[in-house]
Amino acid sequence: MTSTRLLRTCLILLLGLAATVAAFAYKVGDEAYTKRLETILRTEPRALAEESARLGHARKVKVEEVRGGWLLVSERRIRGWVFAGNLSDTKPADPKGTDGLGLAASKTTATAAARPLTPAAANYAKSKNLLQAGDDLDWLLAQCAQLTPADLDAFLQEHRKGEYQE
Repeated sequence: MTSTRLLRTCLILLLGLAATVAAFAYKVGDEAYTKRLETILRTEPRALAEESARLGHARKVKVEEVRGGWLLVSERRIRGWVFAGNLSDTKPADPKGTDGLGLAASKTTATAAARPLTPAAANYAKSKNLLQAGDDLDWLLAQCAQLTPADLDAFLQEHRKGEYQE
């Protein structure tokens, strides 16, 4: 390798390293946000350390200590070590799937979760001869609509279910 090419390669590596270090330039007292859908906090600043807690997406944390690329962070009573690359200086937007729905199950309604995901679902049902599934579901929903709260209460009482179990 020529000296010019070696110098260019070293410069590129140094610039990459500088960008990486700059990305982790948190200091004690800074606030940051979790970037992942679920961020794992560790008991020690090591990737294989025991898990101490989990934080959801876009949760604000306070930096309490810095050790290289690892940060001791806290959110109220929750505390643990996280790799700085899992945090952001700015609050990230809510993550969305390709269908525009949120990725967190807690933010997905039952109606949205139950509808077909893509045209591929219809094609799959057709290829497996499952076209009656929609009709079967419609029939089931119609049967359920005929039940009254009194009918349900009588069934639970008769079979000792729910609040009537001993």
